[in-house]
Amino acid sequence: MEDKCSQCGVCCKLFVINLTEEEYKSRKYKTQFEEFGLTKEFKEAELCGANIITQKEDESCIYLKDGTCSIHSIRPKSCREFFCTSKNPIFKTMIKKITNYKRSFGII
Repeated sequence: MEDKCSQCGVCCKLFVINLTEEEYKSRKYKTQFEEFGLTKEFKEAELCGANIITQKEDESCIYLKDGTCSIHSIRPKSCREFFCTSKNPIFKTMIKKITNYKRSFGII
């Protein structure tokens, strides 16, 4: 099976998105502490979580609209690398959480 995003939006509801240094400095994405100003040093931003994409009150990604990613074509690297169908062992726990979520809501 080829890795392909089904755009179900479940990962956007369950996980926070850490931006890379390049993504953070690009200012293309709304981050958690943006209203306090960007931290110039990326290492400092990582330490305090300022490089995390803003979440809604329900803790889903700010870019999740009507159940799908509104920035899918320009989504961050961590989003582009993750697929529910991945066989990569580093994603095993995340995939298990998504599967459990989908089962509990009757999605699968």
